[in-house]
Amino acid sequence: QVQLVESGGGLVQAGGSLRLSCAASGDSFSNYAVAWFRMAPGKEREFVATITNRGYSTHYGDSVKGRFTISRDNAQNTVSLQMNSLKAEDTAVYYCAAMLDGQRKYDYWGQGTQVTVSS
Repeated sequence: QVQLVESGGGLVQAGGSLRLSCAASGDSFSNYAVAWFRMAPGKEREFVATITNRGYSTHYGDSVKGRFTISRDNAQNTVSLQMNSLKAEDTAVYYCAAMLDGQRKYDYWGQGTQVTVSS
């Protein structure tokens, strides 16, 4: 099992940037793919980005492609989400989630961190 804790959320002006961090503990971090999801009030959960266990491949949701970058540092057991050119519609609670190698779903989730973009 792995435990995840997000941090780095806050209030930012439209057009600005934030960097979120997901810290992992409890198991071998390099065995897990990690993704970021977000949930805004009144909306369904939305996929943001994912990175494979070794960091060789990344994918992004259409709404954030070209603006957000996911990365990982397995030596420090962290995954980051660099968010640039933020828009008001990026306002949401952001969650990181982990999927064990060989599985097909994200079984482990953090508590979330709030991102608010003012316009």
